[in-house]
Amino acid sequence: MGIGGAGMSGLARLLHEMGFAVSGCDVTSTSYVERVLERGIPVSLGHSADHLENYGVELLVYSSAIAPTNLELLTARERGIAVARRAEILSLLFNERKGIGIAGTHGKTTTSSMIGLILETADLSPTLAIGGELCDIGGNAKLGDGACMVAELDESDGSFELFHCQMAVVTNVDWDHVDHYPNLDSVKDAFVRFLGHVKPEGISVLCAEDPGVAAILPHIKGKNILTYGWGKGWNWGATHVHHIQGGGVSFVAHKNGIPMGDIILGLSGEHNVLNALAACAVADALGISFAVTKKALRVFRGAKRRLQYVGSIGDVQIYDDYGHHPNEIAATLRAVRNIFPGHRLIAIFQPHRYTRTAAMFGDFAKVLPLADEVFLLPIYPADEEQTDSVSSALIADAMEREGHVCHFCQNMKDVQKQITSLVRSGDVILTIGAGNVCLLGPRLLQALREGVFENAMVVGA
Repeated sequence: MGIGGAGMSGLARLLHEMGFAVSGCDVTSTSYVERVLERGIPVSLGHSADHLENYGVELLVYSSAIAPTNLELLTARERGIAVARRAEILSLLFNERKGIGIAGTHGKTTTSSMIGLILETADLSPTLAIGGELCDIGGNAKLGDGACMVAELDESDGSFELFHCQMAVVTNVDWDHVDHYPNLDSVKDAFVRFLGHVKPEGISVLCAEDPGVAAILPHIKGKNILTYGWGKGWNWGATHVHHIQGGGVSFVAHKNGIPMGDIILGLSGEHNVLNALAACAVADALGISFAVTKKALRVFRGAKRRLQYVGSIGDVQIYDDYGHHPNEIAATLRAVRNIFPGHRLIAIFQPHRYTRTAAMFGDFAKVLPLADEVFLLPIYPADEEQTDSVSSALIADAMEREGHVCHFCQNMKDVQKQITSLVRSGDVILTIGAGNVCLLGPRLLQALREGVFENAMVVGA
């Protein structure tokens, strides 16, 4: 249930490749639904207790987005059908393998994808379960023949504590998923418990540069720990960071203070330098040569919706990003600034969840002005009920109190209409958010191609 999500569709693909008879359902069709249909996995739209008989269900696996009052779920329990959360099943597959688990509030998908590609390049044939579509393997999951399993672990509901890693990576510890964690301390406690489940002979790879990780380090003494960050003071560090105009970043990687060599990434942003360092640490601990790691990172194309190029018309460029937390948005906006110095940046942000917006609207208002022009869409609710007292206007009002102009829009058509008289030659347009704002980029691109932006003076259009 919820097979249209990144995590659930990946689990479905893994179980299908293992030989199980797998079926699924979701309320709407998504790109992930299309991927599982292509592999012969039947999918029904909507939820119904009839699915239990129609598909001969012996085990019902449900995503965290499924309400406990869902009739299909309740009926399964009444009939004595085994019921399990996604993490309970995925952890069974993971814990019996040489599990490499990537956790953290931000950067999990990219770091998991980097590690997965390095292991592929090293011919280790890993099993992969990634929370986004990895461009290099054409999907979000893969059943390998090797001993290693690389999995992105989700802390949103605490279920990452079910995983017992051979190698655990923590990219950062920040407050998010406010519906589950009341404060930052509760998040830190969860990560301490997670790292406490690392196998006795296992290794923890930690971004000690991150304040949240640094705060929990004293509580995980006695474990085998590798650290990474800026400079030469960590087990893995980066110096001579250079942002490549037009996209990409290079740096010198150091192991225990000793330079190993240059690494060139096609991805941009200092956050991706840190992600690459985590991948270097994991690869080295697995005995993979630095030359293989460097080669894999050089060709790594990233995951979809991570500062993904949508297209251009003339010299107006459009990108899309999944960022939905203030720190993620700040990192992405800074990365775009480094790619396109001197260009005007137009950010179109769709807040994700009422709970997150209510808790963090002030922080959103502080980071969004890193763009030159900001457009705000209504909140994408995900699985939350509408809250009348919470809206995108909280962010807009906070920005305006600090003297920043914000364009508040009613819907995506409104954004297109407002941008019509605004966009001009050399602009970079970024859609950002974890909802369906990704649909807007192609629409804007089509509008540009059709000449709708008649006042834009787009060079080469």
